Amino acid sequence: MPALYLVIVSALVAIIAYRTYGAFLAARVATLDDLRRTPAHAQRDGRDYVPTNRWVLFGHHFAAIAGAGPLIGPVLAAQFGYMPGFLWLLVGSVLAGGVHDLVILTASVRSGGRSLANIAREQVSPLTGGATAVAIVFVMTVALAVMGLVVVNSLKGSPWGVFSIGCTIPIALGMGLWSYRVRPGSIKASTAVGVVLLLVAVGAGAWIPHSRFAPWFTHPAGSIGVAIMVYGFIASVLPVWLLLCPRDYLSSFMKIGAVLLLAVGVILVNPRLQMPAVSAYAAGGGPVFPGALFPYVFITIACGAISGFHSLIASGTTPKMIDRERDILPISYGAMVLEGFVGVIALIAACALAPADYFAINCKPEVFAKLGMAVQNLHALEAKVGESLAGRPGGAVSLAVGMAQIFSGLPASRGLMSFWYHFAIMFEAMFVLTLIDTGTRVTRYMVQEVGSLAVPRLRAWRGLAPSIVFSAVAVGAWGYFLQTGTVSALWPMLGVANQLLAAFALAIGTSVLINMGKARYAWCTLAPLAFMCVNTLTAGWLNISVNYLAPQLAAGAPGMMAAFLAAPGPARLQCIVTLIIMALLIVVMGDSLLRWVGVWRGRRATVMSAVPEAARS
Repeated sequence: MPALYLVIVSALVAIIAYRTYGAFLAARVATLDDLRRTPAHAQRDGRDYVPTNRWVLFGHHFAAIAGAGPLIGPVLAAQFGYMPGFLWLLVGSVLAGGVHDLVILTASVRSGGRSLANIAREQVSPLTGGATAVAIVFVMTVALAVMGLVVVNSLKGSPWGVFSIGCTIPIALGMGLWSYRVRPGSIKASTAVGVVLLLVAVGAGAWIPHSRFAPWFTHPAGSIGVAIMVYGFIASVLPVWLLLCPRDYLSSFMKIGAVLLLAVGVILVNPRLQMPAVSAYAAGGGPVFPGALFPYVFITIACGAISGFHSLIASGTTPKMIDRERDILPISYGAMVLEGFVGVIALIAACALAPADYFAINCKPEVFAKLGMAVQNLHALEAKVGESLAGRPGGAVSLAVGMAQIFSGLPASRGLMSFWYHFAIMFEAMFVLTLIDTGTRVTRYMVQEVGSLAVPRLRAWRGLAPSIVFSAVAVGAWGYFLQTGTVSALWPMLGVANQLLAAFALAIGTSVLINMGKARYAWCTLAPLAFMCVNTLTAGWLNISVNYLAPQLAAGAPGMMAAFLAAPGPARLQCIVTLIIMALLIVVMGDSLLRWVGVWRGRRATVMSAVPEAARS
C-alpha cells in the first residue's frame, strides 16, 4: 500500500478533529474563558509560575509530552502490521488522548496549577489523592529510566550526536537569558538566532567524527547515562525560563521540522509499505512482543494515542505558565493530535522496511534465527550507514534506518544515507531529552508530595533547598534503573503503568466534569476510561503471566506464587510494580464511583461548580 494515503488521511483527521471536536470540548465542556485569571498571573514567582507566550509554551508542552513514545511505540507495534497501529493512533488521539490532555490541563489551571494527585484529593477524596501520588512516582521512575536508556543506546559511540545534543544546552541558556532578562518578550529575535545556531550545530556535528575532537565526544553507555542524570538534575533545579522552557521550545522546531520534512519525503518518495496490513503475529507469538494484538497494540502505542504521562505535564509545568485560558485548546488538544500525526509518520518509516530486515534489527540474533527469514536489504543498508544494524532491538535504530531511507530518496539527497541515519539518531535523542528535563521536574514535585503524606511539613517547604533535595531523590531513583536495566525488560512494564495512569487521569477528569456541573458531558471521559480499564488491566495480568513469569511456569512451577518466588529479582520487581499500580487503579475507580453516585443523588456537594469572582481578572 502506498504510504501517501496514510499521511493524507492522518493529516485530515487531525485538522478536522481539532476544528470540530476540540472546539466543542473547549467551548461546551471546559468552557474556557480568558476572563479567568490563570495561576501564571495569580501566583507569579519568576521560577515555576511564569506567564508564557502561547507558541513558546506550545513548544515546551509538545516537546515534553512527545518523548520517544510516539516514535518508538509505533515502530515496535509494527510487528502486528501497519493497520492496527494506524487506526489506534487516529482514533486514540482524537477521542481519548486529546480529551484526556484538555480536561486535566483545564482542571489544573482552575485549581491554581495543582498536580494530578492534589486535584484527585480535592475532586474525589484523600484516598484517591494518595493512591494517585504513589502511582505517579512509580510510573515516572520507570518512564524516565526507559527514556534515558533510549538516549544512551542512541548516542553511545556517536560523537556527532553527543556534540549536537550538547550544543542545545548553551543555546537554550542564551535564549532564556535574552528573552527573559536582556530583552524581555523578544521571542522572534531569540527564536531566529536559536534556530540558526541549532542548524549550525547539527551541520558541525557531521564533521566531529572525522576530526581530532572525536575522542572528546565518544563515550561509553555508562558515561552518557551519568551525563543524562546530571542534566536532569540541573534542569529540574534551575528556573523554568532559564533552561527547560527555551530548550524545549528550541527542540520543538527540530522535532516539528524533521517530522514535516519526513512527511514531505513520504509524499514525494511515496514508499510502499512492505509490512502487511495485519501480520501473522496479530494472534500472538511475535518476536518483538509475545502478546496478541489485543491488548498489546494499545499499550505499545501510548504517546501518540493516549498517555498517562501527559497528565503529569498537563498538571505539572504547563498549567503554571498558561497566559490565557483559551491557550489551553492549542496547547493540549492541538499538541495531542499533532503527536498522533508524528506516530503515523514513525509507523510508516518502520513499515517501509522489508519485514525480514525489520525483524533482524529489532530482534536478538538468536530470536531472529528461529523465524526462518532471510534478510533482503539489511547488508546494503549497513554498508550505506557505516554501522552494524542487526540485533539492535528497542525501535530507535529501525526508525532511524526507515527515516534515512526515505530522506535519501529525496532529490539531491542520494548518497547521503549515512548523514540522514545519524541525523535521525540525533533527532530521536532530542525528543527524549526534553522528556527527561520536564519529567524530572514533575517527579520532583511528586516526591515532595508523597513525602508530605508522611511528614506534612514538607508540603510547605519552599525555595532552592527542597528543589535540590527532591531533584536528587528523583534522579537517584530513575538513575538506578537507567544504569541497571534494559529497554526490552522495562518497556512492557512502562506500557502498562503508563496506560494505567491514563485511566487514573480519566477517572479524575470525570469527577472534575461532574463537579463543574457538566455531568451531561461526562461521556467524553467515561468512554475512553472504560476502554482503558478493560484493556490495560488485561495487559497487566498478561504481562505478569506471559512476560515476567513465563519461564518459571514453563519450567513446571505449580502456580503463580511459586513462579514468582522462583523468578529472578528484576522479574519479581516488575510483577510487584505492576500489581501495585493495578490495585491502586481499582481503589481509585471504586472511590470515584462512590463520588459520582453521591453527587448524582445529591448527597455530596460539587467542588468546582462555579468560579469565584476573585479568580476573575
